[in-house]
Amino acid sequence: MQTVIAKGFSIPIVGLGTWALRGRECARLTEQAIRIGYRHIDTAQMYENEREVGEGVRASGRRAEVMVTTKVQPTMLAPPDLERSVKESLARLRLDVIDLLLIHWPNPRVPLAETLGAMAKMKHAGYVRALGVSNFTVALLDEANRVTTEPLVCNQIEYHPFLNQDIVLAACRKAGMAVVAYSPIARGGTKGNAVLEGVGQAHGKSAAQVSLRWLVQQGVVVIPRTSKVERLQENFDLFDFELSDAEMQKIAGLARGGGRIVNFAWSPKWD
Repeated sequence: MQTVIAKGFSIPIVGLGTWALRGRECARLTEQAIRIGYRHIDTAQMYENEREVGEGVRASGRRAEVMVTTKVQPTMLAPPDLERSVKESLARLRLDVIDLLLIHWPNPRVPLAETLGAMAKMKHAGYVRALGVSNFTVALLDEANRVTTEPLVCNQIEYHPFLNQDIVLAACRKAGMAVVAYSPIARGGTKGNAVLEGVGQAHGKSAAQVSLRWLVQQGVVVIPRTSKVERLQENFDLFDFELSDAEMQKIAGLARGGGRIVNFAWSPKWD
């Protein structure tokens, strides 16, 4: 499995996103993904499935090889809340340590320095191996890297061919941070796109695989979510073909205004 190294921390370049997966299905898909070869599983407090993700990881018998990410929800970013919630996440996961802990969404009501200080404390206490952020703009990345006492290894953001993220990408690279793309196939929106389907036909691949390969070739980590076991393999089979420079540019040209899918009332002012 290819990895992206950020500040000495290794992140497998293909992971399983588990948003909206629940119950036995979630545990089964997690276990199956690891059997296929996934070594990166992504969950969050907001997903309410940490228990099932942990079950799947343990059932695989390969815990030591798997990087598990969870994310602190924005209502839990004050230090006492964060510390308690991280311990609760670990108890639900029933794992030895959280490999990567992220701020899920910024919360302007809680000073970033306080949140990151509490996260550093959790790391020093052995609850967490590495720290990062999610849904951070360039301004927030600058502030976070200025006030943190521990290295921030990634920024997890929405990224797919329909959303230009060049500005945030450049900021992450400048800061030595990995970019992790959620909704990397635009929640199924790649299917039926003429450009992606056409490139896919040339390589014997689906539009979804082309979208994922486009990201991976940029050195971006992808965490596609699926509820279908057969899709797990498809989303993982990205390393037996390569897109040409012309194909990469053609796909980049799909980005448009209004391409963002995930946009809540609490979202920051996007770059």
